[in-house]
Amino acid sequence: MEDKIRKTLQEQGVSLRLLEQIERFARRFPADEEGRRRMRPPLIPFFGKEIFEMAAIALLEGENLLLAGTKATGKNVLAENLAWVFGRPVYNVSFHINTDSSTLIGTDTFRNNEVVLRTGPIYESAVHGAFAVLDEINMAKNEAVSVLHACLDYRRVIDIPGYEKIHLHDAARFIGTMNYGYAGTRELNEALVSRFMVIDMPEVDTETLERILMHLFPEIRKEGMKQVTGFFADLQIKAANHEISSRPLDLRGLVGALRTVRGGLSPYAALKMGIVNKTFDLFEREVTEDVLMTRIPPEWGSEELFA
Repeated sequence: MEDKIRKTLQEQGVSLRLLEQIERFARRFPADEEGRRRMRPPLIPFFGKEIFEMAAIALLEGENLLLAGTKATGKNVLAENLAWVFGRPVYNVSFHINTDSSTLIGTDTFRNNEVVLRTGPIYESAVHGAFAVLDEINMAKNEAVSVLHACLDYRRVIDIPGYEKIHLHDAARFIGTMNYGYAGTRELNEALVSRFMVIDMPEVDTETLERILMHLFPEIRKEGMKQVTGFFADLQIKAANHEISSRPLDLRGLVGALRTVRGGLSPYAALKMGIVNKTFDLFEREVTEDVLMTRIPPEWGSEELFA
């Protein structure tokens, strides 16, 4: 396990016994050459001892995970951290309304004067013992994800007509993510949900957000950072009270805005680009900008956040 990641988990009080079990898993199932090319350390550590322990124990016991929650709760960050500490390559599947079985498993193609299977990410995950991250799984049609039933339950097989039956690698796991209330989402069918252990991801609190920003921007000024995290917390409250939608609650946008501030842009202009302008409703944009003005004065320069 990478020392930085282990240190971060230990600082949060994650069980040493659990970390040792994860390391034994990684040593037992070393990634092959193809898998190692798909492994990279996560950009952001996951902060959340209880959630991490729940997820890690479930994976060690051979279960698959469904991470459900509102926007900006760290679902993909958790998936990336789990794959890294378990020493697994990652295959990402971004579901949409046109996702079908051939997208997931593979489809026939013509190569060297013969018909062969052009394999998809689920097939590759099964062969290489990877963690398959199923992004926005509730955006796919039920008939598309139904092809996953046999590999998600105790059978752990992929049966492709005309080809050999594929048995999943012992280290292969599936991690689904889903947001509540996104346009185009649908209710997951009971048969699919029953094949996952479900974790309801809590909202990122101010303390956790500060730890994330300190990790990404160690040179950030603490007083300025408190105003930035306070701005994000104010938006969370307004979204919870249905005064605004979840559109401005964009953690990626917040991080991107701080990068541009570090590059010399004023905090107010940067946060307008990264947060305020993410909503296209005029009233909502005005409300969001008013919240920004109470936290970040327009006359601030980048030196207010970065030395």
